[in-house]
Amino acid sequence: MHEHLREKLAILPDQPGCYLMKDKHGTIIYVGKAKVLKNRVRSYFTGTHDGKTYRLVNEIADFEYIVTSSNLEALILELNLIKKHDPKYNIALKDDKTYPFLKITNEPQPRLVITRTVKKDKAKYFGPYPNSQAAHETKKLLDRMYPLRKCTTIPDKVCLYYHMGQCLAPCVKDVTEEQNREITEQIVRFLNGGHKEIRTELEAKMYEASEKMEFERAKELRDQIAHMDAIMEKQKMIMSDMIDRDIFGYAVDKGWMCVQVFFVRQGKLIERDVSMFPIYDEPEEEFLTFIGQFYGQPDHFKPKEIVLPSAIDQDIVEKFLGVETSQPKKGKRKELVDLACKNAGIALQEKFYLIERDEERTVKAVENLGAQLGIPMPHRIEAFDNSNIQGTNPVSAMIVFVDGKPEKKEYRKYKIKTVQGPDDYESMREVVRRRYARVLREGLPLPDLIIIDGGKGQVSAAMDVLENELGLSVPVAGLTKDEKHRTSHLIMGDSMEPVMLERNSQEFYLLQRIQDEVHRFAITFHRQLHGKSAIQSVLDEIPGVGEKRKKQLLKHFGSVKKLKEATVEEIAAAGVPKNVAETIYQHFEQKTL
Repeated sequence: MHEHLREKLAILPDQPGCYLMKDKHGTIIYVGKAKVLKNRVRSYFTGTHDGKTYRLVNEIADFEYIVTSSNLEALILELNLIKKHDPKYNIALKDDKTYPFLKITNEPQPRLVITRTVKKDKAKYFGPYPNSQAAHETKKLLDRMYPLRKCTTIPDKVCLYYHMGQCLAPCVKDVTEEQNREITEQIVRFLNGGHKEIRTELEAKMYEASEKMEFERAKELRDQIAHMDAIMEKQKMIMSDMIDRDIFGYAVDKGWMCVQVFFVRQGKLIERDVSMFPIYDEPEEEFLTFIGQFYGQPDHFKPKEIVLPSAIDQDIVEKFLGVETSQPKKGKRKELVDLACKNAGIALQEKFYLIERDEERTVKAVENLGAQLGIPMPHRIEAFDNSNIQGTNPVSAMIVFVDGKPEKKEYRKYKIKTVQGPDDYESMREVVRRRYARVLREGLPLPDLIIIDGGKGQVSAAMDVLENELGLSVPVAGLTKDEKHRTSHLIMGDSMEPVMLERNSQEFYLLQRIQDEVHRFAITFHRQLHGKSAIQSVLDEIPGVGEKRKKQLLKHFGSVKKLKEATVEEIAAAGVPKNVAETIYQHFEQKTL
């Protein structure tokens, strides 16, 4: 540890506040908060850490801190600092989705619509519905039951909705304010949890219609009741008090936290939200940061009550959000908190399993590949492939894999400039020379292994440029294919001996992915260039004829053949200046000589 860090750690206060970790460039890479700054900040520089915390600590070159008067102030300050600096190691809630609401518009002839934006427009909003399908199905049911207008702009004649009984047709009929108010009140009653009473009323009307032998009306009411039952069954009733709640649970394992939120609306559990992220602080502190960011998103709905796990500081959440909170010890809400925590734990187990599988395919495959080739682990692999068709538009492509994964922002395309005809060896020389001369010139990172999609000739050409022209010593290997054009084996450039890998090993699959990717990238680039050259016109050779004028001439004459047969006056009649018309005419005259 640098001496200046030791000195700063020695004078840290034992008060609450925020700390800002910086890298060697002075960039803020992490913002945290602490009940006791002295203890929390020192903990980064003592003891052992897991991999991700180790990476954070390894980048810390300096830090600063801000003392606050309370934990709540520290939370508020932390969130503001994260928004301002966007540190790379902090929680980032990438999912900026907004949830749908049902809205009864404030218009003379109101409508029921679905919206994701809540405005101060005197309309009535209901929701949010984290499950958009639930919002659409509920609207569909209400549309069938309550005939508010459907059209955005009122037409001059009735539409299909009127004939279906789902609109009162204010376009041609006098629909009074009283009628609209009665309908909207019924919709409000339904959305505020009165569907049971409404179902009873519909059932009574159905029996009444049946007794009057109005069987078509009775069937219509029966279908409405069935549709309502189907929708409400999907939103299982779990609480009888009809209060909107967000119920939180979390789990922590191997330096990762998973937070699950159950959305309870009108007493029904309708959806959940899952967030997973690495943590560098105490779980309870990280949770407070998460919940601050969660409700800090634009238009994020705050329910009437937030239900928290018992380890969380309830007072801070309540004061910060201005929402009633609870930490139940028993009952249905406690069961839901436990269920959210259980789901969070299961989600983490799944994540670690997938991480292990991913590491087996990537990092461990790279490690094994290095061992097989007798070189240090090749963290950075750069691969090259040439592409041409009968020597036309020769190109080359380079891709980069870091720790077994493609780094697409570092891919490069090369048009072959100095080679005439289909010469793969000289093309490889040119591209390798251009790539690594630039790497040396600009101080870019050198690869740990270079892979050439080709045999001994291409490998030898690449090594000759690297060693004899550029003075570089980088392992080079060639990827050869079998008679079916599939990845066969590697040859190492220093010995040109084949390296046979187990065909079902992860390192072999890694080489297949590299070979397929560099070939795909090269052939795509070649097709782009070939496509452009294929649509070139003889008119491109004529001075003063650009793309716009070319289209103008072809549109006027219909074909190049007719243009060739035209006089100067006829060409000028197409809207071309006289001097350009003469140039075009003379160009075709010379071609026929």
